[in-house]
Amino acid sequence: MNNLDYGIIGNCRSAALISKTGSIDWCCLPQFDSSSVFARILDKDIGGSFSFMVADNYRISQHYLWNTNILVTQFSNGEDTFEVYDFMPRYKKEGADGHHSPPDIIRYIKYISGKPKFRVHYDPRLENARDITHTYVKEDFIVSLTRTDRFDTVFLYTDFDKQKVVDGEEIELEKDGFFSLGYNEKIMRIDTERAHLELNRTMVYWMNWTERTPSYRKYQEEIKRSALTLKLLSYDKTGAVLAAATTSLPETIGEVRNWDYRFCWIRDASMVIKVVTELGHKNMAMRFLRFIIDLVPDKDEKIQIMYGINKEKELTEYTLDHLSGYENSSPVRIGNAAYKQQQNDIYGILMDVIYQQFVKFPNDIENAEDLWTITKGIVWVVGRHWKEPDKGIWEFRTEERHFTFSKVLCWVAVDKALRVAQILGKYKKLEKWRPLEREIKEDIMEHAWSEKVQAFTQSYGSEDLDASVLLMEDYGFISAKDPKYVSTVKAVEKELSYDGLLFRYKNKDDFGLPSSSFTICTFWFINALNKIGEREKAVDLFDRLLSYSNHLGLFSEDIDFKTKRLLGNFPQAYSHLALIETAINLSNFITDEERVLENVQHR
Repeated sequence: MNNLDYGIIGNCRSAALISKTGSIDWCCLPQFDSSSVFARILDKDIGGSFSFMVADNYRISQHYLWNTNILVTQFSNGEDTFEVYDFMPRYKKEGADGHHSPPDIIRYIKYISGKPKFRVHYDPRLENARDITHTYVKEDFIVSLTRTDRFDTVFLYTDFDKQKVVDGEEIELEKDGFFSLGYNEKIMRIDTERAHLELNRTMVYWMNWTERTPSYRKYQEEIKRSALTLKLLSYDKTGAVLAAATTSLPETIGEVRNWDYRFCWIRDASMVIKVVTELGHKNMAMRFLRFIIDLVPDKDEKIQIMYGINKEKELTEYTLDHLSGYENSSPVRIGNAAYKQQQNDIYGILMDVIYQQFVKFPNDIENAEDLWTITKGIVWVVGRHWKEPDKGIWEFRTEERHFTFSKVLCWVAVDKALRVAQILGKYKKLEKWRPLEREIKEDIMEHAWSEKVQAFTQSYGSEDLDASVLLMEDYGFISAKDPKYVSTVKAVEKELSYDGLLFRYKNKDDFGLPSSSFTICTFWFINALNKIGEREKAVDLFDRLLSYSNHLGLFSEDIDFKTKRLLGNFPQAYSHLALIETAINLSNFITDEERVLENVQHR
């Protein structure tokens, strides 16, 4: 069973997915949303990959170098052993601002023992494999290029015999070696010593970054791996945060729920930033706020739900029909038509992040005046549009409704704006905005609650349940002790839980009934159980959910209810930010067993 057994490497400019057998099966250069160089994950025949072939008696294992995003794949038959250290260089520039993050992948080959032998399968397919890629051996490098209107090139440097590499002939390893794949031709000569230096500099960068992440009593390794993954999904140049590193990995095998997630959703990104702020990574938060400030030049401009990572506003969607898709799940999409949708919840989620910055860094916000202008603009927009139906958090592509989550987040927008106004001493705004906050809250309490279901439902007048309403407590709309919230959690559990995993909803959408669990919803449910006092049950479900990650602790967007295989785009920012939130909440909770052991130790 294919379980998205991939590791991710990257440098906040682009990323690559490497299979558990060491094959680069997905990479776009020079940046996240460029056309692919390797896309075997989307078409095994023509997508292209970069792998090592060894005899059947070799055992292959994989892990991340401690506290880094450097992936180590070991090939060993007991006597003959070598390791591949895969990474994209990233480290501070000496004597200058910013980071060295070239569009390069370095594969450092470390000799361990014996006489290991391997063949290289080097098969780049540039421009999303739309055209024939020609590969030539030159004196200093191997160059691959397309010759059509979409001209593109990549350069492979190595100290191995270049002709043997291209021809896939056997290579016997006697000492360390390297491969350096780059979008640009190198000016400075690269050799094994230089590759090793890049490895060490990158290792130190990631270790230093991870050290700034606080320590927690429980789930420490899971929190760190998720934080490192979220960092990989951030784009340094603009501060954008991607929803995932891939496009068109299906929510369900053989169906058409395949989307391009290499963009910055305001909702997803804001949730990520809220979490990394909690972890103390201030610079990432500040860069994202700058991204938002640059996108909202007019005080009354409505915010799109998503943007390109370079602030593009048009994300026209089209399909690559020549690619068969992940396990033949077509279409393969580039771009995302959802950018045109109206989703009123984004204002509250963004306002929550802005409020958090004023609380966490009250004396250190360079853009305070810009953020106050955006705050006023958000309240202005919410005041004029909160009564309108929208597409909702799940991006229904047809019908618009009065979604409960959207209404709650409109309330959050005004509630957090009021708090910011109080922090800044803007007391006249308090008088002006409080009636709007009360009006929205009363409207939700009147129309979102179903007496028949005894729960807050997906939309006004509906009896359908929706996992997103579990966040009503999280955003401060209702107390965890409120009988209506407790009843809602119980109703969601009864209706949407299946073998410890959650449906987003069960009513049919544009594509029929969802058949896989949206991973973030299960984390929300576990958090909700913990909040209403069912802590042991929450811990049990959380530990079980963690066991469904892949071999490196990574999660995609969805999990199959029956087989528990990972599905959807990968790795998913949503899933990892929710993992961190849940882990922090549960790590501060002491089980009865731990309490007894602590008492014994203190006697």
